[in-house]
Amino acid sequence: MTAARRSGSRVARRLVDWGLPVLGLAALVALWWLATIVFSIEKFLVPAPDDVVEAFIGQAGFLMEQTWVTLLETVQGFAVAVVVGIPTAMAIASSRLLEKMIYPLLLAVNAVPKIAIAPILVVWMGFGPVPKIVMVFLLCFFPIVISTATGLKSTPAELTELVRSYDASRLQVFFKVRFPYALPQVMVGLKTAISLAVIGAVIAEFVGADAGLGFVIVQSGASADTPLAFAAMALLGVISIVLFYGLNALEKVILPWAEENR
Repeated sequence: MTAARRSGSRVARRLVDWGLPVLGLAALVALWWLATIVFSIEKFLVPAPDDVVEAFIGQAGFLMEQTWVTLLETVQGFAVAVVVGIPTAMAIASSRLLEKMIYPLLLAVNAVPKIAIAPILVVWMGFGPVPKIVMVFLLCFFPIVISTATGLKSTPAELTELVRSYDASRLQVFFKVRFPYALPQVMVGLKTAISLAVIGAVIAEFVGADAGLGFVIVQSGASADTPLAFAAMALLGVISIVLFYGLNALEKVILPWAEENR
């Protein structure tokens, strides 16, 4: 009976987890549609949802191609940020000297508005995908480093001392105690970064690109094709949601105990 109740509770929670966001989205679309009708808003200012759907259907192939471009830039930049950011955080957490050397530089780079860097990246690297990947990297790198370093430094001292009392090496202490203990914080950094990754790709596409959803928004804005711009923005939202919940699903797989404690 207890197992059945638990199973029913999990199903109910899953329905709530999926149902409430869908309900919220439906309410938002309904309010948007109602506003365009009540206030008689022109299509070139704010298109109705059916105008956006029509624009998407009319140029579905083109929009999917541009979505793939932006998605690829986002994932590649995020992957580079993970590969570079986590080892950097490990170095910071393991050495006070490195922490004092690197932290001020990280803060300085993070404080520079990324929109100011985008034109320089285009000058240096051209209009290809590389400046977009670099922009995504710049936006994702800081939250990954900070969250990972914080997690690594939060391991209780008594826990590490206990493991060392069994003649564990520094490497064993790190991989068997410190890093697993820091994983929830690492995942927080990754989820924060993936939310910024799409923004980074679009910022770079706004400044200099010949493909991507950011490029579509700029071009459709210049030609007053607002429904197409809204369709591109909707696809950016879909990319962000898919990537975020993909990481969320990965977290549930590698950290099931963290999910149970919530």
